[in-house]
Amino acid sequence: MRGSSRGARAAADKALTSALDGVDRAALAEELFSIAGAIENDVSLRRAFADPSREGDAKRALADRLFGGKVSEAANTLTGEVVAQRWSEEGDLGDTFEALAVRALIASAEKAGHADAVEDELFRFERIIAANPDLRDTLSSRNTDATGKAGLVRNLLEGKAAPETIRLAEQAVLVPRGRRLDRVLESYLTLAAERHDELIALVTAVVPLDEQQQSRLASALRGLYGKQISLQMVLDPSIIGGIRVQVGDEVVDGTVLRRLDKVRRDLAG
Repeated sequence: MRGSSRGARAAADKALTSALDGVDRAALAEELFSIAGAIENDVSLRRAFADPSREGDAKRALADRLFGGKVSEAANTLTGEVVAQRWSEEGDLGDTFEALAVRALIASAEKAGHADAVEDELFRFERIIAANPDLRDTLSSRNTDATGKAGLVRNLLEGKAAPETIRLAEQAVLVPRGRRLDRVLESYLTLAAERHDELIALVTAVVPLDEQQQSRLASALRGLYGKQISLQMVLDPSIIGGIRVQVGDEVVDGTVLRRLDKVRRDLAG
């Protein structure tokens, strides 16, 4: 996000923190997902809320007319606070409501004592999708029936994952909002990690790193990025040896395969 949207997003996150007190967090998440969908699907509404020439109170009143009485008081108040902000881009508003919904669902899991499990389960689901192109294509296709997609996700995760994990996986599959499925899941994982002010490091290796190796790697990355690091391990025998570490868009590739590829390129001139 750029410009005023960054400040608006920060204000929205602060408003969510206040809204979470004493409410059903999972129910609030569902309301926020619905509001995100309503804004995403109505161009004129999105423009009205993102219009920089419209006063915040006018936008708040518009939101109250549209959603008041249809959602909880907490969701209605939060929506008014969010739309009253100044947004640089129309799309930032929908992105923010989706992020707030994800955060509310993670907060629900946190209250139940299994937020860390949700983060791990969501990562494993993303890895299953990445490793199975046919499954990824089926879940990503616009031609696949939505009920069928939801049923497939439930068959994969029911009894193996927390309710919040299943709901997030369904949301990613059914409402990708124009993004690739893996990108949606990655964004949800980032939001889950942010609750601890963490960064996710995707570590690819031939064999699992032992506890001492993981500790040393996490310590080195903390020193580099200045934040706590959550390591997510992926095993890939094709890299031959070494490790590949990705934090956000930054990649450190120390694999044997990478070095062999460089040698081949050098030899080819």
